[in-house]
Amino acid sequence: MSNTINYATLFKNELFQKYSKELLTAGLNTEGVSFFGGNTIKLPFLRLKGYKNHSRDGGFNRQAVENENITRVLSHDRNVEFFVDVQDVDETNQVLAAANITNVFETEHAIPETDAYRISKIYQEYERLGGEVDSTILTRENILEVFDDFMQKMDEEEVPQDGRILYVTPAVNKLLSQSEEFMRVMNITSTDGEIKRNVRMLDEVQVVVVPVSRMRSSYDFSDGFSPADGAANINMMLVHPSSVVAVNKHNYIKLWTPGSHTVGDGYLYQNRQYGDLFVLDNRVGGIAINATN
Repeated sequence: MSNTINYATLFKNELFQKYSKELLTAGLNTEGVSFFGGNTIKLPFLRLKGYKNHSRDGGFNRQAVENENITRVLSHDRNVEFFVDVQDVDETNQVLAAANITNVFETEHAIPETDAYRISKIYQEYERLGGEVDSTILTRENILEVFDDFMQKMDEEEVPQDGRILYVTPAVNKLLSQSEEFMRVMNITSTDGEIKRNVRMLDEVQVVVVPVSRMRSSYDFSDGFSPADGAANINMMLVHPSSVVAVNKHNYIKLWTPGSHTVGDGYLYQNRQYGDLFVLDNRVGGIAINATN
């Protein structure tokens, strides 16, 4: 019987690090989510009422404590497999080896799709919950005014100032960088006369530049992912992570070596990812979006 060691485990940890590093929406990941019923998450919330006037005759005013459990069902369950003949691995000088296949798949498909799904899901949930999408045509003259309006809206909703993330397309990031009032926090290094500048922050908000391909309002996920017909272009999205729940329940990577499966004489690679993102109904104020058709 052939050796059935799962060589994918040799680079699985490295892949997960790569996924965490290159996933542009990693800042939205939610920890400590409890599952019940397999595919359902339960989110507990407390509802309390405020003070009443104190009476010096003694006693306190008792208010009710209401415990509400919000449940959401995961739906984004994806998988893929590739078969590579053992001779193809040998004759391509290991180009088709499992590590290379996995690296390319994660870089070109898995990671971009996760970003696209999360961003489009935020857009759809935001609209469903009554959020109004700003449709201002952004220019370098007005972009900071739109951003300030987003920030003011969140301040009025008492959204924490710390931790807000601004997702922008490369074109919008260029508009921001061209604005004279844009506050830059840069790493400047010089090597052999070369200077590198990395724009990271706008006020106290982390700026994350996302390719246009991952910034659409809806996608077709029937074969990979592609923008759905009529999808809007998301130009700028301000999000506080506490407004969403983003979880990955199951990540599976498996390499079946020749002889350990019945498909043929070769390597069978399998990959599955199961997770989802939800906007919390009572925290929709932590989201602001600018999009155009």
